[in-house]
Order: sequence, then C-alpha cells, then structure tokens
Amino acid sequence: MKLLLIHGAPATGKLTVARALAAHTGTPLVDNHAAIDIARMVFGFAAPGFWDLVHDLRVTTLRAAARANVPWLITTAAYSHPVDEALLQDYDRAIEMPGGLIEPVFLHCAPETRMARVSSPERARRGKISTPDGLRKYLGQNNFAPIPRDNCLRLSTEQAEPEATAAIIARHFEMPVAGVKPGNDP
Repeated sequence: MKLLLIHGAPATGKLTVARALAAHTGTPLVDNHAAIDIARMVFGFAAPGFWDLVHDLRVTTLRAAARANVPWLITTAAYSHPVDEALLQDYDRAIEMPGGLIEPVFLHCAPETRMARVSSPERARRGKISTPDGLRKYLGQNNFAPIPRDNCLRLSTEQAEPEATAAIIARHFEMPVAGVKPGNDP
C-alpha cells in the first residue's frame, strides 16, 4: 500500500486538495479529523485519553487498509517536526509489513492566506481552528515543516486551484486516474 500523506499547517488546504485528489484518482480518503470526531464523542476534546484514542484509531485504520491490500490511501495531517516523528514511525510500522510506503506531500501558503482561510464556515462546523487568533497561537506552538524524507513533494496552494494541485500530485506519484485504464493516461 502507498499512503499519500498530505501535511502542512492548518488552513493550507490539505483536506480540500485531498478531496480533489480522491475524486481525480478514485482513491479512498481518510480525513484525519474523523478520529478526532470519534474521540470527542468518547472523551470530550483533549481530555485524558483523547489523543491516545485518536492515535490508535488512525494507526488501526492504516494497518487494516494495508492488510486488505488497499493499493493507495490518502490522509491528511498537521505534522509538527520533531514532535510528530513518533506518529510517523507508527504509520510506517502500520503499513510497512505488507510492503507499504508513505508518499508525503507538504502543502504551504503565505501566512496572510492561511489567516484569510481559517475563518471559513466549514472549519468552524468541523470543530477545527477557525479564528486568526487561534491559528496564530497554534502556529506558535508547532513547527509545521515538510516530513524529512527524500520523497516529500512540496507544493504551494497559494495560487493553484485544488484540482490542479491534485493533478500534479497524481502525476508525480504515478497514481491511477479515476476512469482511466493503465496505459491510457489522458
């Protein structure tokens, strides 16, 4: 299995690009906030046990997909270096036994763009950081950097439409395109 791990700071367009990529390639998308939503139902946000459950749900999902021979899976993350290195190692272990590989994509944009995007109604509905002050505080507490691997693709979401960014990712990693048979690429 290949895990396409789209990461970056909040409000860089990770989920938007991931949705476009899933539609473009027909690849399953696991929104990393799904685990947060489940843990919030059990514990309430950030209560003792909350982050452990989030972690376990994410790793278990990857392990199950790898065992089922899912060829590609897309997920998103707000990877903070070096704090999240242990999470990345757990992702590696979850998919490597069946020969899996993480294909990281780092999305970035200007701080002003993130501040403009953070107040979107969808972010608030999903319980994500949705205010400029909240984003500034979170950015100050984390180091959102590209995953330190040679195969990490770095893309700006500043000007590109999500569909164009998705197409670049699909071509770069030679992902299948939805509705196109191998050898008949558009």
